[in-house]
Amino acid sequence: MIRNLIFGMAVIGCLTQCKQEKDTTFLIQSEQVGLLTKGTPSADIESLFSNDSIIRDTSTSILGSSQNKIRVYQKGGDLLLTITPSKDSTAVVENIQIHDPRYKTVGNISVNSTFKDIKEAYEIRKIVTSLNNLVIFVKNSDVYFTISKEELPGSLRYNPSLSIEAVQIPDKARLKYMMVGW
Repeated sequence: MIRNLIFGMAVIGCLTQCKQEKDTTFLIQSEQVGLLTKGTPSADIESLFSNDSIIRDTSTSILGSSQNKIRVYQKGGDLLLTITPSKDSTAVVENIQIHDPRYKTVGNISVNSTFKDIKEAYEIRKIVTSLNNLVIFVKNSDVYFTISKEELPGSLRYNPSLSIEAVQIPDKARLKYMMVGW
């Protein structure tokens, strides 16, 4: 009896000690997107994605402000992320556009999700209407989503000053963009 008890405790201890770490390579969570964290310096992106291809866009727009976007491509050519660093002297990751559907939030939302998926996983904080899109902000998350107005009924598409409510967005509306902003 005591031997079985000791054996049982040893097994439980081993399972607790040997518990596997969850792979966070493609997990979007509070202050982290995969390998990137809120304070990641843009200079560290090459080392974090050493097995991938990094393209730095240093073009200057017509108005003279540089965009400095960093695109991360998986070996083989698929675009994973577009990263925009801050313009501070110590540039850190500021915005991330998610392109690869393997990146998922803790609520299991990816670029392939629908508005219904977002409503089920998060509480909608705010919907901002622009000329061609809706931007969906959710509570307690740095992730936000863009849905094209083409996904809306015709009566809601063409009035940019119209305030659109969550109940007016079809459940099957697909995401156009999935972003993280710090």
